Order: sequence, then structure tokens, then C-alpha cells
Amino acid sequence: MKSLPILKPRTIKKYDQGSWDSFTDQLVAEEHLQITLNGNKLVSMACSPEYTRELAIGYLVSEGFIGRYEDLATIRVPHPLQVEVETSSPVEFSSPQQINTCMGRGSNKQVQKRDYPEDGIPWQPAHLLRLIGELDASSLTFKKTGGVHSAALGDRQGTLVRYEDIGRHNAVDKVIGHAFLRQIPLHDKCLFLSGRIASEILYKVARAGFPMIVSRSAPTFKAVEQAEQLGITVVGFARGPRFNLYCHEHRVARQ
Repeated sequence: MKSLPILKPRTIKKYDQGSWDSFTDQLVAEEHLQITLNGNKLVSMACSPEYTRELAIGYLVSEGFIGRYEDLATIRVPHPLQVEVETSSPVEFSSPQQINTCMGRGSNKQVQKRDYPEDGIPWQPAHLLRLIGELDASSLTFKKTGGVHSAALGDRQGTLVRYEDIGRHNAVDKVIGHAFLRQIPLHDKCLFLSGRIASEILYKVARAGFPMIVSRSAPTFKAVEQAEQLGITVVGFARGPRFNLYCHEHRVARQ
């Protein structure tokens, strides 16, 4: 099904150094996606109205409702803002939630530490910086509107896919959903993010199976503590020629 437009034009007035001017600006669209799980309304979330199938599946994976691809029975998208998912076994959840894009999801699903298969080949700092630079350079909607976050899936060869959304949680979920639907293994991949690494983002990364996350922005203290316990490498303030490495340093090469 075709996505709804992510940009909407609007005529506005601009004040600049004592003078006014009128022009047509592009504003990022905000809609609400309804996710139904096994016939029950699970959540309604504010989002950018594109790639909502990936967003819905990524949300279910990153919040612990679905753990294996085999758990998926059917996915229906009767409307770009409605995704209906059936699983092969019952899933318990509380009453439906209304979720804003900027707030943490706060799932109470327990996060288990993984044994990540290690190939012994560390990521090169220059490669990490190149991929986070690509994420920044390709964020065209942000450059037009200043109103979205970006997230990307990368490996040691390059960027595999990237998504934008008005919510940083949503952008991450779209990447996770993309990988899950295509059964892309994540134990040797990295999540690249434009926004802050808070605890709820770190939990999403852990549930999805990423061993490393790299962001242009900062991590919170709690997120780094969680990453230390869960075995996840955290890189923040990755901009230009530099970044900060917070924990599990063995995955990044020393030059």
C-alpha cells in the first residue's frame, strides 16, 4: 500500500532583520498509527506516515511482544495508518496506550543478556565515522524541515538501510522492523542514530539483537550502565573526525 506524504506545504511569514516575507515552507507530517495485535488494539502512536509496516513490526520486536520471525502469522495493512498483526501464539499485554513520539515506551518486558557471536574483527573508527557521516548527509527530510530523526543499519561494508521519522524511537523501530521482516541477522551489525541514546533506546537495541550503537548525540548515564550489563558497545558524539567510546571497547579497533 502506498505511503502518505511525509511533507506538507504551508504558506508562512518569515521575519529577518526588520523585514517580513511570505513563502511556502515544507512541514513534516504527523499522523497516528494504530497497531492491532491478535485482534486487540495495542497502541496508537504519533509518527511520520511512511513505512508504517516496518514501524509496527519493529515496535513489536523492540518492545518484546515478538521474539522470533516464526512468531508472525499474518500482517495486514488495510490503511497506511493501520497495521494488523496476528501471532502464532497468544501475547499478553495491558490496556491500549497512546504514545507520543518523544516519550519513552517504558516496556516492562524483561531484557535478557545475549551471547553475541564474535568474529574477532573490530570495527575501524574511520568506518564508523564514515557511516554516521552518511546518515547525516542523507537526512534530506531533516535538512528541509528540521523536524525528524534518522536511524540506519550498517555493517562493515556500508549502510544497508536508513529511515526517518518525527520520533527517534520510531526511526529505530523502522530499522528493526526492516531487518526482522527480511530476516537480516544483527549480531554483526551496528545501529546508527542521530538522536540521544536513552535507556529505552538501549533496551530496543538489546531486544533486537544489536551488539553496538553509534550516535551523533549523547548517551545517558543509565543507558551506558545498561549497555555495560547487556554487553552492548556504545559510541556517542560521533561527529567529523572524533567520537566517545563508553563501554565494551573490544569491538572498536585501536589505531
